[in-house]
Amino acid sequence: MSTEARTPPVSRVLICDDQELIRMGLRMVIDSQPDLSVVGEAADGDAAITAVAALDPDLVLMDIRMPGLDGLAATEHLCARPDGPRILVVTTFDLDEYAYAALRAGANGFLVKDAPAEEILVTVRAVLRGEVMVAPSLTRRLVERFVLQAPESAPAQRGRLAALTDREREVLALVAHGLANGEIADRLFVGETTVKTHLGRVLTKLGLRDRVHAVIFAYESGLIRAGD
Repeated sequence: MSTEARTPPVSRVLICDDQELIRMGLRMVIDSQPDLSVVGEAADGDAAITAVAALDPDLVLMDIRMPGLDGLAATEHLCARPDGPRILVVTTFDLDEYAYAALRAGANGFLVKDAPAEEILVTVRAVLRGEVMVAPSLTRRLVERFVLQAPESAPAQRGRLAALTDREREVLALVAHGLANGEIADRLFVGETTVKTHLGRVLTKLGLRDRVHAVIFAYESGLIRAGD
């Protein structure tokens, strides 16, 4: 029997942003981790598409507004590929509507450009595991802009909460606060697989597409309120 230690898998990351300083900062954070590696950089959407074909990354950190082909069009192109990488949108607070459009195009989450390193890594790893993530610091901003300013819908949505068990409501509330599955598991003292099962049931019962729509529903239904 071999006694050699098994090398942990390393996820390959491509950074696409037209600002060199942003690329440098993200590279420093990603390359500081033994399970992550930056395999390339791109300064626009066309370059990102070319780099994906050449480098086969597992994840692309995708800016939205760039010269030439923007990040939204590049995301649509890459998400149309059956073997395409996962896409994590890199956004700023004034570009929320573009980030939402990218999510509808198939992106797997949002990352705020000035997020702390720890938050970046939590979000990156969650997306690589197959989760749809909204960075915690962006969740409240998105809700304030797209939910709290929308027509009052809480009464109709609140009735749908009756379909959930107490634990499912608890999981939904923690998702709405921006916690990843592993963090929810730690908070509730359960396994991460159990959290995924609960979240899957929440999405099915409520007819929601993904984690982001679950966050919006949590606020619209009144389960979570601004300031909580």
